[in-house]
Amino acid sequence: MVKLSPLDETRLLVKVSKLYYEEGLSQDDIILRLNLSRSKISRLLQQARDEGIVQITVVTPKHLYSDLENRLEKHFGLQEAVVVETHAGDTQENVLRALGVAAAGYLERAVTASTTLGISWGSTLNSMVAAMRPISLPNVNVVQIIGGLGQPEAEIHATDLCHRLARALNGQLTLLPAPGIVGSQQAREVLLADTYVRRAVEMFSRLDLAFVGIGAPTPESLMMRDGSILSAHEMELLLQNGAVGDIALRFFDGLGQPVGSDIDQRVIGITLEQLKRVPRVVGIAGGAEKHRAVRGALAGRLVHVLITDSVTAGKLLE
Repeated sequence: MVKLSPLDETRLLVKVSKLYYEEGLSQDDIILRLNLSRSKISRLLQQARDEGIVQITVVTPKHLYSDLENRLEKHFGLQEAVVVETHAGDTQENVLRALGVAAAGYLERAVTASTTLGISWGSTLNSMVAAMRPISLPNVNVVQIIGGLGQPEAEIHATDLCHRLARALNGQLTLLPAPGIVGSQQAREVLLADTYVRRAVEMFSRLDLAFVGIGAPTPESLMMRDGSILSAHEMELLLQNGAVGDIALRFFDGLGQPVGSDIDQRVIGITLEQLKRVPRVVGIAGGAEKHRAVRGALAGRLVHVLITDSVTAGKLLE
């Protein structure tokens, strides 16, 4: 092809771009219409983008927060962030419902045919399991990563959550048949010697994926409302030692570092160090008073994926 003048070259750039982007013609159609080679068309389309003649803009639909998600991912080094729409006046119930739907959707696309999947406990994970659609993944193994906490018949109880999730996935189930916290280190050691408890604990090192709630140590928190998990005195000591949040009753400070206490010696469940060795940990948290706990978990790189609400996301980025 004869070398074109700058004006004719630009004119051809615009023509090819309009045919391709505005009229929806394929490159094959343009080859026939303008008698150009495929390599020439590809070069012109790339040149049009490089020179700003073609500017591709992705318009985010209302109620989606891709910009917030992108900023969270870059700022905290996350593999992925998922942000759901909430408003300052929303009830915690509405926030939990939105988070649960988003978390269920993420689980459905993240799980593979043979994933070993850990799950902790709490209201947010209960919302996730409630939002799950039945699918058939018979080789998936759902593993309980903290013993039972609260009333055994409660939906938020880890054992019940694992049963329901395994049913939704039509998968396998490994339960941790022990309380989540016991009265003494000696009682913990006795339970850890049990064959079935030991088998579940050994599965922690084989997890491919874990879904965890991020708790905040406040008087209104689930662990305090239940009345059988922590005492007010224990909570006060944790706060004095700088605790801002917990994952599966493993408390951490604002930098995501473990906050040591005798509680650690009484919890039967995954540790923060064990959690860090899981290839992908998905933290789900949102609502009032959760941003300090979430920020601590992110600072300590305790989660790789964060599912949260738009109000909390905004506070994290302030």
